[in-house]
Amino acid sequence: IRVYSSSNTLRFKESTRNSKDLWGKTKSVDYFSDLMIIRAPKLEAINSQATISVMKQAKWWEDSPEPNMIDVNSGQELVDHLLNAGDRLVIVDFYSPGCGGCKALHPKICQLAGLNQKALFLKVNYDQHKKMCHALHVHVLPFFRFYRGAEGRLCSFSCTNATIKKFKDALTKHGTERCSLAPAKGLDESELLALASVGEIARE
Repeated sequence: IRVYSSSNTLRFKESTRNSKDLWGKTKSVDYFSDLMIIRAPKLEAINSQATISVMKQAKWWEDSPEPNMIDVNSGQELVDHLLNAGDRLVIVDFYSPGCGGCKALHPKICQLAGLNQKALFLKVNYDQHKKMCHALHVHVLPFFRFYRGAEGRLCSFSCTNATIKKFKDALTKHGTERCSLAPAKGLDESELLALASVGEIARE
């Protein structure tokens, strides 16, 4: 078999007479027949463009699906929210992004906020507001404080997924509607002084 090649064509010529390899030597042949041509396919440049879409996953503590869940960004915001809430029940949720108990409890708190739209849930990030939390004597997380109208602070406690009943009981006890002619009390005088001493609110 003899092979003829060009730039893009391979030609194979096959003998019809006796032709065979003997110990690596090729015997000559008289004539050839049956021309087979194989044309190599032309290669064309292929432009491909891949689009990678990266979805930003929301951080668990930033997930507040209910409109009555509000982030508190300063001591003054906390004071203002409590004073402007009137007779509405206010629950202050102290948490830390690195707290496993806070993360595990968060979905249930969101669920309870959805079931109690008349209550206001204020979220305080401990890592971002350590001075505020220390001034309010919050040292254990997750931690909750309940406030309402002229009564001011109703209760304070730490709660986890295992002790969620404590939170639900407090919500049931203090969640009933009430009306008071007196203005909302908000934080205690000692708490206001403590916040002022660390520069979280202005001194009067």
